[in-house]
Amino acid sequence: MAVENARVLIIVNNWGIEETELTRPLRDLKAAGAQVTLAATTLDPCETVRHDRYEGETLTPDALLRDVDAADYDLLVVPGGTCNVDRIRVNEDAIALAQAFAKAGKPIAAICHGAWLLVNAGLIAGKTASPCRYIAADIENAGGTYVDSPLTVDDANGWTLITSRKPDDLDYFVDAIKKALA
Repeated sequence: MAVENARVLIIVNNWGIEETELTRPLRDLKAAGAQVTLAATTLDPCETVRHDRYEGETLTPDALLRDVDAADYDLLVVPGGTCNVDRIRVNEDAIALAQAFAKAGKPIAAICHGAWLLVNAGLIAGKTASPCRYIAADIENAGGTYVDSPLTVDDANGWTLITSRKPDDLDYFVDAIKKALA
């Protein structure tokens, strides 16, 4: 498979998404030729923020979380944003999607707080991850290993986990997603 043939699913809550953690993967992967779907909890506009407090760009979702199927995609992206992930990590549809990707052996890429969803989905045990430092204890309490690194790619447990800490790590994060799709 090449990036230009890849089907990527990005899942979010409709507000509180860290702007560049959504827009960079979305636009960079589209520019590389991937078919990218932005799925949200509702079809209302997705309101992003910068640094969890300043108003960011607003994007229109393509689909509802409850209407997408992991079988139709090659890779899952979970952007950060404290409020975004705090809500999506308890969303049954988001949890089921993450579990379906892992069960199918498909890669999951989570940046910053995005790995919180994987904690709630029961997918972190035995994995090494580098999310933001604020959820390091959550990763470790869920049986994972936290490392402070711009990028960690872990293939344990039959599926690939790509994690990065923050917007400053987006070059590493997006490049790792492209490599996983190549």
